[in-house]
Amino acid sequence: MKITVWCTALVLGLAAWACQPGGAGQTASKEAPATPIYNPPAPGFDSAGSDALAIAIADSVMEAMGGRRAWDNTHFLKWNFFGRRILLWDKYTGDVRIEIPGEQTVYIVNINNGNGMAKVKGAVIEEPDSLQTLLKNAKSIWINDAYWLLMPFKLKDSGVTLKFAGGGVSQTGEPVDILELTFKDVGDTPQNKYQVFVSKENHLVCQWAYFAHATDVGPTFITPWKDYKPYGDILLSGNRGERQLSDIAVLDKAPEGAFSSLEPLAW
Repeated sequence: MKITVWCTALVLGLAAWACQPGGAGQTASKEAPATPIYNPPAPGFDSAGSDALAIAIADSVMEAMGGRRAWDNTHFLKWNFFGRRILLWDKYTGDVRIEIPGEQTVYIVNINNGNGMAKVKGAVIEEPDSLQTLLKNAKSIWINDAYWLLMPFKLKDSGVTLKFAGGGVSQTGEPVDILELTFKDVGDTPQNKYQVFVSKENHLVCQWAYFAHATDVGPTFITPWKDYKPYGDILLSGNRGERQLSDIAVLDKAPEGAFSSLEPLAW
């Protein structure tokens, strides 16, 4: 799963990692809830290789975020990725619009079939090879930017293996259960690993740690997940510490021309 490393100052060695599993005085959850939560895995999720407890915790996160049915019924998602670009995603069709303000650059790509169109610095790209290269890059942008916003909904995605990594505390001292995510044959960088810190109190993700390689001893960076707010029928967080995902919206209808015109939209 590809992710943009945006702050080298956050690169931490193991000794500086304040969020070790099994922190002093912390105990892990012992068993899964008695009543299963509706949250079927995506095709290709590694159910056999994942821990039952990790799966149960992932299901509790989905429930805390509004529930699987609310997530499935969410149609359009819009957000601004750290002030760099605006994205609009049609979850039903797979259409994605990426607009870079001030550059007259727009990508429209369907992440399911790779088709689309592009304009770079005001010039519409029509040459087939150049266009396909740009559309492939646009899909990679979506993979990265959507994961920063929507990772808690993707804990049981295709290619994911979930492990329970123990109990601990977040950097703010919040008691957490820690999930470890690894990937197989999925995304742009399946060698990545994440540790996802789930609040024992409200079952929301409160922090994550990113490892460029699953074998790395310490994380490349750690950021918080804070300030959850309701959007439509789901909860989303845009606060990643020093960076902010802004202009978040859940829409029932896309702006006119969003997926058919390369002209800038009146957002």
